Amino acid sequence: MAITTDMIKKLRDNTGAGMMDCKKALTESGGDMEAAVEYLRKKGAAVAAKRADRTAKEGMIVTRVSPDGTTGAVVEVNCETDFVGLSEDFTGFARAVAATIEDQKPASLEALMGLTAPGGKALKSLQNDLLAKVGEKIEVRRFRLIEASQSLLSSYTHMGSKIGVLVEVKGMTLAQAVSGLGRDMAMQIAAMNPMVVSRDDIGQSTVERELDIYRTQAKNEGKADKILDKIAAGRLEKFYQEVVLLEQLFIKDSSKTIKDVLQEAGAGVKQFVRYQLGEENA
Repeated sequence: MAITTDMIKKLRDNTGAGMMDCKKALTESGGDMEAAVEYLRKKGAAVAAKRADRTAKEGMIVTRVSPDGTTGAVVEVNCETDFVGLSEDFTGFARAVAATIEDQKPASLEALMGLTAPGGKALKSLQNDLLAKVGEKIEVRRFRLIEASQSLLSSYTHMGSKIGVLVEVKGMTLAQAVSGLGRDMAMQIAAMNPMVVSRDDIGQSTVERELDIYRTQAKNEGKADKILDKIAAGRLEKFYQEVVLLEQLFIKDSSKTIKDVLQEAGAGVKQFVRYQLGEENA
């Protein structure tokens, strides 16, 4: 496969590695982007490997939770320019989409666009009206609906509606879920971007891949073979502290982990959804 300048730039944007390192990584991996990231990490050249590529889509993420805290929705609605994305017409449409998801609980995007929004007009008609008015493609890209069971939902939007989080919590009152500890958990997820709630949620194949990368890194650093496993295990712990919600430091009190904060409150997190505008591998 021919390695293009665009491929090199994309890999550089995703990893922070130098242009020549990115070109070599893509060449060695036959143009496979994921394999190229792993190659760079093993060489220690990936400064900040991201877990999801970004595209140039504009628009907004909308989150919505029912008044009783038992139903929540998060949706990404895209347009072509930031100008339209900030307009009142576009934000009104995006919020109508979120309200429709919460109210009518569609099973798919196709089903969603066939529904009638609050106010009595079909979502598809609202979409077409907006397209005709602004002259841009308007797309409802993805959504997630959560219905809580013996638990409650909290939500948070961040960075001008570029990031949205929906989190299912237990052991909390409705007030705590909406504006207390539940909201703190949603803010934590928005800011720190964990992959999973607990380390048990990480697949063994991911663990083995990370260990292999850390062993290779240590070997390339000139470490003795007999201590490679020990070094890899230590780096794996740091990986957990970054990507596992319960093991992250609490953004409001860095002397405590999220696990500490939840245990003190007799509370827990069951699951979460974090959308960032333009995530390619969503």
